[in-house]
Amino acid sequence: MKHRIVALSEDNLIDAPEWDADPFSCKWCLYWEDPELPGGRTEDRDEAFRRKLDWLKRVEREFEAPGKLLYVEGSPVGYAAYAPGRFFPNASAYPAGPVSDDAAFIGCLFIASRENRGRGLGSLLLEATITDLRERGTPAVETFARRGSAENPSGPVELYLKHSFSILRDDPQFPLMRLDLR
Repeated sequence: MKHRIVALSEDNLIDAPEWDADPFSCKWCLYWEDPELPGGRTEDRDEAFRRKLDWLKRVEREFEAPGKLLYVEGSPVGYAAYAPGRFFPNASAYPAGPVSDDAAFIGCLFIASRENRGRGLGSLLLEATITDLRERGTPAVETFARRGSAENPSGPVELYLKHSFSILRDDPQFPLMRLDLR
């Protein structure tokens, strides 16, 4: 299986993988990024994409590339978005939140197709994310993972535990996971 992981940018956001469930792609989802949109969704995909691009440009000015895209055999299959927690204002609404001031936050780490899950692709994407953040000198990384299900934009708790994350603040459904990168 030939794969390639690239930095997320204005030029390749359009490649974010698509799937059958709403919102159909991370390129249209503003769940973490836009507190003005209920549930982070708008019916107008062009408007959603414009807002996502605007967010990406804002983050790039301060943080450079705020994520990764994973391609397998030339097709996009995975997406990760991460940046300092302040760029994901809706994260403060979670019971186990807020994100720590010293941490980058993974808002999304997702393998779109169920057929591609369980093949180690999420681990590849997470490892690339961790490596990138370490190289930037980021002290820690955090995310809200889901207990008992992979159906979550940032993935299951088990994925993060396997990669040495620990539970910083527990919650029955979405604990805040943390990995110190120092």
